[in-house]
Amino acid sequence: MSVKHPIISITGSSGAGTTSVKKTFEQIFRRESVNAVYVEGDSFHKYDRLEMRTKMAEEAKLGNKHFSHFSPETNLLEKLEQTFKSYSETGSGEIRYYIHDALDEEAHGYKPGTFTPWQTIPEKTDLLFYEGLHGAVVTGDVNVARYADLKIGVVPVINLEWIQKLHRDRATRGYSTEAVTDTILRRMPDYVNYIVPQFTQTDINFQRVPTVDTSNPFVARWIPTPDESMVVIRFRTPRGIDFPYLLSMIPGSFMSRANSIVIHGAKLDLAMQLILTPMILQLIDRKRRA
Repeated sequence: MSVKHPIISITGSSGAGTTSVKKTFEQIFRRESVNAVYVEGDSFHKYDRLEMRTKMAEEAKLGNKHFSHFSPETNLLEKLEQTFKSYSETGSGEIRYYIHDALDEEAHGYKPGTFTPWQTIPEKTDLLFYEGLHGAVVTGDVNVARYADLKIGVVPVINLEWIQKLHRDRATRGYSTEAVTDTILRRMPDYVNYIVPQFTQTDINFQRVPTVDTSNPFVARWIPTPDESMVVIRFRTPRGIDFPYLLSMIPGSFMSRANSIVIHGAKLDLAMQLILTPMILQLIDRKRRA
């Protein structure tokens, strides 16, 4: 953790909805004139798209049915930890970008499925903002979580997470339901061992819970809408959180535990604005005072 060079980390599984949370942070940063450097978890994958497919096929022939992007073996977690450490100490470090699609190709000049070269973080940024799979990971070899000043978990209930992933991968990547199901099954051991434990490290978890039947996510025709959901917001340390203010400002909200508030799904953006804006401004104020 660092006063002069704060780090905000958003962590969640594939299909969890971390990109939507990132958009809320971008709105806050623009409104409050915060100059953030954005770091994507995908840029710390060890293999590019073609290399990963080749490696998966090789591992499958060896009997490894669970080779996935969730594991330490397929990610440069030591490099990620070093980037966090370097930024927290100096405000600098090395980052690169993963090219997802044609829009990224147009922006960076590299083919989809590849990485840009490593580059130095620009000078005089206010904070580092990470969004990806491993923003609060702790293993026997690395501890990324200790360097983040604010850690956010995005954790829809598991059936909803699968529905979101199924619809996204079929719509944007052209995958079949069977292919997405195979991916979910292949990733499950690494999901349990390396993704789930991060949510005990996070300062705040946002967990969306549908209020409609999601018993069989593999045949769900639609993703439950925010109006068909509730969101449980859990604070690891409730000290300093003004719950009476939040309850008064978010219609229909209530406390489910001493450290948890439950809101209507359609009020998530409002809740994030109310909760996160003061936290971000506090980090920036501490930085400027230092």
